[in-house]
Amino acid sequence: MSTATKIEWTDHTFNPWWGCSRVSSACRFCYADRDARRYGHELWRRHGPRRILSEQNWERPLKWNRDAERAGVSEKVFCASMADVFEDHPDLGEPRKRLWGLVEGTPWLRWQLLTKRPENVAGMVPWGKDWPSWVWLGVSAENQRWADTRIPVLLELPARTKFISAEPLLGPIDLRFDHECEGPPHWACPPMADWLIIGGESGGRARPMEIDWARDLLAQCRKPVVSTVPFVKQLGAVLGRELGAGPKGGDMGRWPDDLRIREFPREAGLLVP
Repeated sequence: MSTATKIEWTDHTFNPWWGCSRVSSACRFCYADRDARRYGHELWRRHGPRRILSEQNWERPLKWNRDAERAGVSEKVFCASMADVFEDHPDLGEPRKRLWGLVEGTPWLRWQLLTKRPENVAGMVPWGKDWPSWVWLGVSAENQRWADTRIPVLLELPARTKFISAEPLLGPIDLRFDHECEGPPHWACPPMADWLIIGGESGGRARPMEIDWARDLLAQCRKPVVSTVPFVKQLGAVLGRELGAGPKGGDMGRWPDDLRIREFPREAGLLVP
């Protein structure tokens, strides 16, 4: 299929628009802002404009869906790498409605919606409690503060497949996988996410990810009864330099053996009925 992506945990990226505003520490060195500036676009101001992309761009998911149906195997689509679908911005009401129609019409795609604004989700999707089964919903959680803030909201939403992106991982995170439920907080007991992405920060000003933070998250996923599966995407620029694992720390051949884990939630391999 065309329009390949360098993001290891998806098959395609689709951006209905570009632009966003910073909301937490993970946004400090935003790659999307940097990339947009290279093309002369100032899109990361809270009250600035957003860039709605072309009709040709909006046609791409329709082709991917046809190709996936023809092959009999679903394809994953990350939406959106250059924006946050759930940003409350006056430019985005109509494009977001169009996006939902596109999502509904492409059941052979696994739409991976990742947000730092889960509090906006329920009021922005049209599906109530009956979400399309092919929509995955995820939240970014770069440290304990944002894990505690965003993950409980995610777990209350009715998406069938839920995931957490701990990238860039900026500190240790306790996912609260405590099944004895002896005292708060236990927002993952018994509900939990289906999938956990782990990754260090890239770029010239990248902040370091400690290997033990990643190892601890993997150990939490391996606890008895825990159903969350992990995907280690990259170790980040700092560890990448130390280990000779490339500018983003993405060369798995240079990683410690115990970190070479890339699993997907079970739903990802299912065919559309």
